[in-house]
Amino acid sequence: MEKKDLRNFIRIQKKMFSQQQLDELSGQIIGRLMASPKLKAAKTVLMYYSLDDEVNTHSAVDMLLRQGKEVLLPTVVSDTEMELRRYTGPQDLQGGFFNIMEPVGERFDRYEDIDLAVVPGMAFDSQNNRLGRGKGYYDRMLPRLVNAYKIGICFDFQRLPGVPADEHDCKVDEVI
Repeated sequence: MEKKDLRNFIRIQKKMFSQQQLDELSGQIIGRLMASPKLKAAKTVLMYYSLDDEVNTHSAVDMLLRQGKEVLLPTVVSDTEMELRRYTGPQDLQGGFFNIMEPVGERFDRYEDIDLAVVPGMAFDSQNNRLGRGKGYYDRMLPRLVNAYKIGICFDFQRLPGVPADEHDCKVDEVI
C-alpha cells in the first residue's frame, strides 16, 4: 500500500472510535509510557502536544513537568521545519500551525541533551518504522537527536505488519 493510501486507511480507522473511546485507549498507552524505565531515567524529554485523533499526551506532558523533568515541545515554524521550546505549563500554549497547541517558551537548541523523545505517527510496524503525516517534520528532526531514545506511541490499530519506508524515514527505538 502506498503511503498516501495507508494514511487515508488510518484516518478512516480513527473515525470508527468516539473521542471518549480514543481518550480511554490513550490512558492505557500513557500508563505504559509513564512506566517505561527509559522515561523514568530521562532528564530532558521531547514530547508532543497531541491532536484530537492522536494518543492524548496532554496529561503526560504536565505529569513529566511535575516530576521535575525538562519538557520540550515542537513548534512548527515553516512548511518544512520545527523548532523545540521549553514547556513550563499550560499557560505557555497557543494555537499554531495545523491548530496544534504549541509552546511560546524559550527556544531549545541543545539537541544532544535530549535523553528521550516521544514521537507520534500515523502507523508503526514491527521493525519500528514510522509513517508520519507526510510533511517530514520528524524525519528532518529525529537525526539531530543523537543521544535520545525514541519511543513511538500509537493506538493498537495503528500498529501494522509493515509500513513503506524510504532511506530518509527515521525509525524509532520502541513502539508503545
